[in-house]
Amino acid sequence: MPDTAPYDALLLVSFGGPEGPDDVVPFLENVTRGRGIPPERLKEVGAHYFQFGGVSPINGQCRDLIAALRQDFADTGVKLPIYWGNRNWTPFLADTLAEMEADGVRRALAVFTSAYSSYSGCRQYREDLAAALAKSGTAIQIDKIRPYFNDPGFVEPMADAVAAAVAGLPEPARIGPRLVFVTHSLPRDYAETSGPGGGAYVAQHLEVARLVAEGVSRRTGLVLPHELVFCSRSGSPRTPWLEPDVNDHLREIKAQGATGVVLAPIGFVSDHMEVVYDLDVQAAETAQEIGLPIARAATVGTDPRFVGALRRLVIERAAVARGEIEGGALSGVVGRLRPFPDVCPLNCCPNPRAPLPAVAGED
Repeated sequence: MPDTAPYDALLLVSFGGPEGPDDVVPFLENVTRGRGIPPERLKEVGAHYFQFGGVSPINGQCRDLIAALRQDFADTGVKLPIYWGNRNWTPFLADTLAEMEADGVRRALAVFTSAYSSYSGCRQYREDLAAALAKSGTAIQIDKIRPYFNDPGFVEPMADAVAAAVAGLPEPARIGPRLVFVTHSLPRDYAETSGPGGGAYVAQHLEVARLVAEGVSRRTGLVLPHELVFCSRSGSPRTPWLEPDVNDHLREIKAQGATGVVLAPIGFVSDHMEVVYDLDVQAAETAQEIGLPIARAATVGTDPRFVGALRRLVIERAAVARGEIEGGALSGVVGRLRPFPDVCPLNCCPNPRAPLPAVAGED
């Protein structure tokens, strides 16, 4: 039986999303509180949700992932209960932590539904956990698994998905399409300070894009050009954000003579609203407008290889906590970047506004 001591629970930590029309405005207020997002931007984003009945896919995806993890744990003998808490919508982290303490949990391992290093994708969750512990009055010790962007259980399903999308393009677009890897845009200063030494967010995505493109080449026999682009910019127009925007990029490569495109949402582990609206609606409309054949690759979701990777990372982190191995020894990584530290180093992905308490790090 795999040893998960000293942990007595796994906590899935996610962003949260509305599950009906009445949830949309309160959810967006939770997301944007204190960020100075213009009202017109909130109205615009709210309209995106209402196109889907006021329901974000992310909560359903979390339920599916938890079900898949529980089945995987049962099949492999991992005896660890799984809980779920969100940053911005029910089930809120403070409520989940109170439930966990009532169930006797004393030390838990958290996994974030974000594969990369950034303030919003890692440290902010660490801050949310610290605030939720204080709000709930619980004394649970919380560690986390390291960013898993370069785990083969994340990279290989993406390569399969992109290769399948290439095959799904019409002739002759499938002969030599452009691979356009998409992730969430960030303010440039967030990206520049991400990771222990800065610049990790973009560097990690570029590495995954390279690995997936190589995997597609092995699967299809095609050597296809690829680029990293961004979606879902928000905030003040005066703040520099990562570019190019996916829609601008589609217009640019069409003008360059591109005959087909595969959009690969490598920045997301499941079909968030940024995928189903920004890519499946907005980018698809742009492609249709300019006459560019397009296909969208699937996210990893509950692919058994991804689920198995999370289980391996749990077992690895437990062995690290017991002092038996160093991080990365069991699960391993692919590519040129080393395994990320299990404990976030000092000044990793700093809060751009003011320092706040955070769990699972040196600061």
